[in-house]
Amino acid sequence: MAFLTDRKRVDGLGSAKEGTHHFWSMTVTAVALLILTPMFLFSVGPLLGEPHAEVVAGLSRPFTAIVTALMLIVGFHHFRLGVQTLIEDYVRGLARKIWIIVMIIVSYGLAATGLVALAQIAL
Repeated sequence: MAFLTDRKRVDGLGSAKEGTHHFWSMTVTAVALLILTPMFLFSVGPLLGEPHAEVVAGLSRPFTAIVTALMLIVGFHHFRLGVQTLIEDYVRGLARKIWIIVMIIVSYGLAATGLVALAQIAL
């Protein structure tokens, strides 16, 4: 017999025991994107329409490369969390698990591809 109240047993936990963590991850990545997006736009924006050599030189600068890498990592992590929520809300059965796995692979794959491309340019 447990001596916990009903509220104490479920405080901070959903039925899957991880809803609060997912919510906080989405919130933290959203705030990080609020900070990173202007930095990314102001550092990469001036490179739009420039010749190839100037773009490579611009992305080779440490600040621009770090901001771009952080934007890729945080952006695709936020994308993965959001798509997972959409799939959990609208897809049922085995298809739900398959789509979640596929989208996790796609989001991490795209982030890794972007980071490899950035490393090849910056180094």
